[in-house]
Amino acid sequence: MPTIINAIKDRSSKRAYLPKPVPRDIQEKILDAAAMTPSGANMQPWITYAISNQEVLKNIGDAIIEKMNSGVENDQFIQYYPLNWKAPYKKRRIETGVGLYSLMEVDRKDVEKRTQMWHDNFRWFGAQTVFFVFTDKAMIENAHGALIDCGAYMQSIMLAAGEFGLGTCPQGSTTEFGKVVAKVLDAPENLALLYSIVIGYEDKDAKINEYRPSRADLNENVTFIS
Repeated sequence: MPTIINAIKDRSSKRAYLPKPVPRDIQEKILDAAAMTPSGANMQPWITYAISNQEVLKNIGDAIIEKMNSGVENDQFIQYYPLNWKAPYKKRRIETGVGLYSLMEVDRKDVEKRTQMWHDNFRWFGAQTVFFVFTDKAMIENAHGALIDCGAYMQSIMLAAGEFGLGTCPQGSTTEFGKVVAKVLDAPENLALLYSIVIGYEDKDAKINEYRPSRADLNENVTFIS
């Protein structure tokens, strides 16, 4: 019987899926479990759009890619990545990118292939379902607690998905175009997109799904005081 430790350690982001929809009842079970995520003052600040409509997903992807092709770098509600990268985070970022492209045998100068791989984010890697997680703008106005809570909610979704044999990939790429997503979905004005999670049946034959970035040793980020 797999343990919670197994579930955490065995999970990795999958970037290729089979064209097989995730049944509605399984989506509901995953989200029902994730709803138990703890939050400050029991705010439960997450608001999720669970989308399996392929036309809607295509429209979102098309709109983001069109925005990118027009030269716009982001159109976001929140700043996901740091504006000024520093060690050791910059090094980890570079190593992760190099590792993925090396696995796929994509040359650093192959702009066309790299761009295609980036656009794959907005074709949802072939998955049939994507969860888009929003929060009320009032929750993140000069406050960050809701962001922490919604981050925990993300992990809950991904671990619960594993219970049903589903792969997942959390996406900061949609965070960078959150306003585009909100516009396509005609989301209420008070909502801000935080991130999305691709969810589906992993293509186990896809080479890209073999990729697992390294993790820092505990002595790099943990201080024990006994």
